[in-house]
Amino acid sequence: MSSTGYRPRFGYDIRINASRSKPVAKSRACALPGCREPAECNVPKSRTNLDDRHWLCRTHLREHNENWDFFQGMSSSEIERFCLDAVTGHRPTWPLGKRTANPQSNGTAQYSYHFEDGFAVFEEAAAPTESRRRPTLTKSQLDAFAVLNLEETASLHEIKARYKELVKRFHPDANGGNRGTEERLRQVIKAYGHLRATGFA
Repeated sequence: MSSTGYRPRFGYDIRINASRSKPVAKSRACALPGCREPAECNVPKSRTNLDDRHWLCRTHLREHNENWDFFQGMSSSEIERFCLDAVTGHRPTWPLGKRTANPQSNGTAQYSYHFEDGFAVFEEAAAPTESRRRPTLTKSQLDAFAVLNLEETASLHEIKARYKELVKRFHPDANGGNRGTEERLRQVIKAYGHLRATGFA
């Protein structure tokens, strides 16, 4: 029994013990010398190392934000390059058909990249085959030929060649990163996929 006369029913006391509560965490002090105000936010010290940060109080945080210029000391061309690279998250990109950023001095690629060609588009055709007679086409098949700008009697080789040509033409990498042709590219891929699924490619 405790000093208050409370007797635990199950042999242990489940009441909250105030003496065991977590201590209140002390606030951080502002990192600027001589300032004793509590810090509210951590900010980077410079743009060259955004991971190197320090804590500032509200007053010094406001001063920091007013004076912060990420592009200070950069030329206009460097700023433009930075903004362009920000589109891809500053990750390397490659022209269409290439997959290495580090070619060796002899011109060969340092890294190899395996591409799974599910539609067998980039396989070399042995030889153009003669157009074959086909049964009556469905509307979706006719639409697919129209998207590829092909006659309905086009051969397997012609279908693959046109698909390869259009993919290279409308891919953003072939247009300086411009994504304005992405919808057209999706239509081309969908049309070729439908023809392949229905036995035309």
